[in-house]
Amino acid sequence: MSLRLVPDELWELAEPLIPAFGSRSQGGGTAPLDARAVFTAIVYVLSSGCAWRDLPPSFGVPFQTAHRRFGQWTEAGLWRQLHHAVLDELGGQGLIDWSRAIVDGACVRAKKGGSLTGPSPVDRGKPGSKIHALSDRSGLPISVAVSAANTHDSRALKPLVMAIPAIRSRRGPRRRKPAKLHADKAYDQPELRRWVRDRGITVRIARKGVESSTKLGKHRWVIERCIAWLFGYRRLTIRYERKASHFLAFLTLGAALTCYKKLRKHTT
Repeated sequence: MSLRLVPDELWELAEPLIPAFGSRSQGGGTAPLDARAVFTAIVYVLSSGCAWRDLPPSFGVPFQTAHRRFGQWTEAGLWRQLHHAVLDELGGQGLIDWSRAIVDGACVRAKKGGSLTGPSPVDRGKPGSKIHALSDRSGLPISVAVSAANTHDSRALKPLVMAIPAIRSRRGPRRRKPAKLHADKAYDQPELRRWVRDRGITVRIARKGVESSTKLGKHRWVIERCIAWLFGYRRLTIRYERKASHFLAFLTLGAALTCYKKLRKHTT
């Protein structure tokens, strides 16, 4: 199971990014656990959606240690760095389609409340969060974000665009902006249109009362597939983390793994 969750090629990307281990002050001189085993345990929690305390003993990692290391690596920015590293590999092989980017969001219930939660407009006002994603033309998640469920989709557009990292290209300089940006009518605001154009990106935002949902669906299915891929990681379908940074960490790791699957498909 370990090799299926974290293949050697993925670990080669992740290992150089793992922060150095710092022993706990109250420790009794125990040797640090294998970083790959901890990383694999975290991927298992993301994929299966299980509680930390239900982590199978076969991983050889106490759930308290896995949870603690997850928090430490989150604070160190590991998941964002890993996502960027995978995107660099994809970009270097010409596997990112910059001709179009699409943005959208989806609500999830927040079981324990916490930061960046609010009454969900699609779940009878129960506490929830919203995940936001920006994908390339093929549906690969390029940047992701988290907000309260009652946050309007349009407020996530700028952070998503600004969060696109400088990604390696097959030839030429690194790239961090698409040729066009597609979005549905929720993003139809004159100020947003100007902001996107000022960055040299062509705007393709559906206009309220003008463009039909049929025309919109020609491109919307790509971002819907992207979000469906992310929801394939069961820890993202319901938010259990009280800390928004931890939920965003799982979301970013899910985006990195989603991108890695395409990379592996083209290198095997």
